[in-house]
Amino acid sequence: MRRRSLLTLIACAVILAGAIGSSAQTKMPQMKFRERTLPNGMRVLSVVDKSSPTVAINVWYHVGSKDDPDQRSGFAHLFEHLMFKSTKNMKAEMMDRLTEDVGGNNNAFTADDVTVYFEIVPSNYLETLLWAEADRLSGLTVDEESFHSERAVVEEEFRQSILAPPYGKFSYTMQQKSFVSHPYQRPGIGSIADLDAATVENVQKFHTTYYRPDNATLLVVGDFDPRQFDAWVDKYFGSIQKPDLPLPRVQTKEGERTGEKRFTEYGANVPLSAVGINYLVPSEKSEDAPALTMADIILSQGRSSRLYQSLVYQQQIAQSTNANADLKEDAGLFQLTAIVAAGKKPEDAEAALRAEIKKLQDTPVSAAELEKAKNQIITSQLRQRETNNGKANALGRAAVLLGDANRVNTALEKLQAVTAADVQRIANKYFTDKNRYVFFYLPEAMRPASGVNKMPQSRESSNGAKGAYLK
Repeated sequence: MRRRSLLTLIACAVILAGAIGSSAQTKMPQMKFRERTLPNGMRVLSVVDKSSPTVAINVWYHVGSKDDPDQRSGFAHLFEHLMFKSTKNMKAEMMDRLTEDVGGNNNAFTADDVTVYFEIVPSNYLETLLWAEADRLSGLTVDEESFHSERAVVEEEFRQSILAPPYGKFSYTMQQKSFVSHPYQRPGIGSIADLDAATVENVQKFHTTYYRPDNATLLVVGDFDPRQFDAWVDKYFGSIQKPDLPLPRVQTKEGERTGEKRFTEYGANVPLSAVGINYLVPSEKSEDAPALTMADIILSQGRSSRLYQSLVYQQQIAQSTNANADLKEDAGLFQLTAIVAAGKKPEDAEAALRAEIKKLQDTPVSAAELEKAKNQIITSQLRQRETNNGKANALGRAAVLLGDANRVNTALEKLQAVTAADVQRIANKYFTDKNRYVFFYLPEAMRPASGVNKMPQSRESSNGAKGAYLK
């Protein structure tokens, strides 16, 4: 029995290796989804997959941290927590009982543009979870007790994820300073000051404004009968009324950068200096998004990537490196970071990062590098779609963030169509001197004695533009 299993695994591995060996020939299995919109505006997408007797339920609300009220950063994230408290018909934490007690699980996440709730359960519990999701959409109880308890939890998360880790404030500061006008400048975790200033009335208003059927997309993937599913959706969600209030959308646009800016911040618990460089790039809907994603992978995916080979292995300037095409619904950032090796200067790490960008601009990437990057993307997406929840997540991203559910079936083709010339073109288009922000995050011991508590100063940047130094 074991021998047969081993031979089967080997055969599967050979087939997969052959499939991804030439990315030009690989086709992502088409996702055959059904889509309809209820009279109250709720969008419903579903995929039947009977490979296992389970279902994944996702509810995507088109509200994220960019929609936090002014001086109330962290609201979308706080509300994610509150959605697990009591409702008209459920006690607090009952979602755990409805999922974990039957061998399933549930969770949620808040991003800049969306808040997503999901459950994976045996398929015979689908009706129960549809009822529960409808109940917390229409009957959530937001009272003083749950508000104060969850606010305390979120504030503790801030301390653990931002204040306690050596580089927590590094990424936090980079997001704050990288956007000038767009609310993406508010990190999703928020701030303790803004959370302390919030009231339960603020939260209730947020729920009324954004948690409504015409701002929600329900996705179900797995083993179910479509006709029975439609009947349950109509029964539990169809009666929820769409409010007469307008659904606000962020209208603020982030203007083009006009010159390099530089920021320096110090941290008491920072063992090694860190350097970050980022460039403002278009949204994930842009035609340039696939090439930006490919540049990210070529620069930083794995130990054979350019940044690791150059900065960590060969020059030994950095202890670790990363690149990230952080593409969002309205705009994005292409970021490069390095934790500087002991005894090395942050200026040397910055120069090395910029040198790698220049190589990307001056010389097309090799055919082998491009092929490897495409194979990495294919492998990642194939693995994601091995599960019902992975399929639901991919479909939700296409429907809600890309504005076209069928992009779930065409996105890979766009990535596979990226050429070396495309990567070189976007590098020259976006990775320019005037579009560059540079961040130094240094140990407190490196702070100049004369610079303590001084207001931000400016100095000539390397390309002649004025840059602000944050002290």
